[in-house]
Amino acid sequence: MTYEEIFAKSKELILANDAGGIEGHLAVEVNITGEGAGAFYIELKDGNIYVEPYEYYDRDCKLIISGDDFLSICSGSLDSVKAFTNGKLKIEGDIDKALKMSEIFNAVKKNSTEKAVASAKIKKNKL
Repeated sequence: MTYEEIFAKSKELILANDAGGIEGHLAVEVNITGEGAGAFYIELKDGNIYVEPYEYYDRDCKLIISGDDFLSICSGSLDSVKAFTNGKLKIEGDIDKALKMSEIFNAVKKNSTEKAVASAKIKKNKL
């Protein structure tokens, strides 16, 4: 997978969430390692999410991870805390801010689960 593909898919998954419930400012740089290497940032500001293909020098923390693992976290199939514990995710900077970012990833998982449940209910009702 190329950097552009990883960035586009990550942005799509992250922007599908509502950050309205998360207050304050948070800036995280994501450094993709291995195939598709590159950097981009995620910023939460005033209840809005921004994802841009640039390094962010005034960041709260930096996530260092492979593209496949980051997409798995974004899609909710890999828990970010487990990824950190297993060494798949490295964090530089404020660990508390990185944990706050995991709220966004958990929201992705919750949204995916809710959509799957709703879809299953619709299919069941059609039967």
